[in-house]
Amino acid sequence: MAVPFYDDNLYLLNMKNDLEAKASEAIPSVESLTAATKDPIPPSSVLKQLAIAVEAGSKAKSMKDLIASSGVSSPARERAGLSFSAVKALVLREKEDKLTSEFTSNEKVVQLINSLFDPEGDFLRRKINSNLEETAMTSLPRDIHGAPPESLVVKLAEILGNYKTLRKMALFWCRVVAELRKLWSEEQYLPGVPQNEIPDLKSCLLYQHFQVINCCISRKRFRIIATESLDSMMMQANSDIKESTDCCAGAPASPVLYARLNSGELVLRLGADHPAGDMTLLETGEPVYSPITQEGPLLTEDLIRETEEFVLRTGSVGAGCSQLLSDMQAFKAANPGCILEDFVRWYSPPDWTDNEASTEDSDVFDSGEPLSTRGQLSQRMQKEGNLWRELWETSKPVPAVKQAPLFDEDLALEGILNAFEDIHPSDLFGQLFVSLLGLGFAIAEPMLSSNSDFSKLFYDCKEYIIVACQNNKLNEKVDDLVQVYETVEKMLLDPEEALKMIRQTEESTMVTGEPRSPFRTLSLIFGGKDKLLRKSVSKDQTNDEEKSGRQSFSSFFDSKSSLFGKKPPKSGFPSPSAKSSIDTGWTVV
Repeated sequence: MAVPFYDDNLYLLNMKNDLEAKASEAIPSVESLTAATKDPIPPSSVLKQLAIAVEAGSKAKSMKDLIASSGVSSPARERAGLSFSAVKALVLREKEDKLTSEFTSNEKVVQLINSLFDPEGDFLRRKINSNLEETAMTSLPRDIHGAPPESLVVKLAEILGNYKTLRKMALFWCRVVAELRKLWSEEQYLPGVPQNEIPDLKSCLLYQHFQVINCCISRKRFRIIATESLDSMMMQANSDIKESTDCCAGAPASPVLYARLNSGELVLRLGADHPAGDMTLLETGEPVYSPITQEGPLLTEDLIRETEEFVLRTGSVGAGCSQLLSDMQAFKAANPGCILEDFVRWYSPPDWTDNEASTEDSDVFDSGEPLSTRGQLSQRMQKEGNLWRELWETSKPVPAVKQAPLFDEDLALEGILNAFEDIHPSDLFGQLFVSLLGLGFAIAEPMLSSNSDFSKLFYDCKEYIIVACQNNKLNEKVDDLVQVYETVEKMLLDPEEALKMIRQTEESTMVTGEPRSPFRTLSLIFGGKDKLLRKSVSKDQTNDEEKSGRQSFSSFFDSKSSLFGKKPPKSGFPSPSAKSSIDTGWTVV
């Protein structure tokens, strides 16, 4: 027979679990995050939470799966049998919709979103040393494949790192994606991202996609302006022709709008941008104008990889042909009376050779002079069946703004936003982790590089994170990287104490006769700190690491020393069972 009795320890434990569960559900506010910017670099606790998310998120396939699975089921429910499995999908869908609705309408979440996407706000903007060289701020984030300091990606990383549960982090990300869709539909730029720059392949893929979004908005705006300008110019040209016909037989006054053919006919130039130096058309002698051309596709690193694989597999060069054909059509529209040789001289100068005699007499134009006496195409251009000649013969004079777009912005953005919804949690959190790590080091560098006590150690730490982030094994390194970041944070926030402990440790190593190593020193100083937040590496885990050849932080510098003896926990998120724990001290035996 079971006998209930009251256990004070169990009651206190359950109380503690309930408090921790409630704290984990708290949503960070704009005020609390703004107050945190008083610290020189983002708190290590934020980076640690992202590190935990990288490891814990590897078990889910997408952010949506993370929302549906995180905290919904429990071992007890799973043991309920097949009846639970049969209705699980419907329950998850209903619960996910309810959670998303409640979260997105939360006042703190709305304020965070508004502050994050405020183009004129100073939200999460840290004070950066004015003497910092620009190269230090830009090179390190690119070396580790992160995002530029003060960018939207870095701010997003700091916000998500302040959440305490994976579910809340996933829900906030979904809210961010919804905001991205809204801004795209309204053609509003993303703050903290250049408005018209091609993707920076040295930055993380998330930042590249943000660059694509702003580039697409710029292109759509430019196309609208260019189309209106072309239509207005054509209307003005028609008006000028009518007036000149009524008043006199002379040519219109604007040399930019028209080109004269050999027959004497004046033809309107369409899509002409600016004169191409002193070049003139070979057959008519009219100035050559560089046309406004279509911009090529916006290629991020994943698209470049897919394109290369497609070309290698099929041997296709279709994209290049489409761009060439488009440029030919734009050139024809801007230069009536042109021939292939004119296009080649403008587009690919190495494929055209001017005759010396023709160059010396270039001031005198003779339309009856044969082309062979003025220059010639390269051998590859003269070959029968040359692709350029075939495309030229099929191309028509069409300005770029009237052509079918080579790059469909709407289709590209829809693909990016859909990919955001289905992104693997570990991929997202990994990019955010590295970006925030880069910001901290970029800000800390001018503060510690000139410090004779810490500069050597700082640069050793910097070297380590660069190597660790470039080997594409972030999941194996996040714990070590967090500890490196904590070291830098300690030197910034409490330099006197850090220096004191370093000197004490150096004295102890001199007595024992061990090799002097700054990393050995830091292992003794900080290795025992934060025991509640770190756990020892198990023997089995150590053996697995040795078998896989994993390079630890300490082995990077000194195989005999250990910089940090402890590691942060693999999962810092509260167990779902913590929320449902009984808050009494009664148990049954």
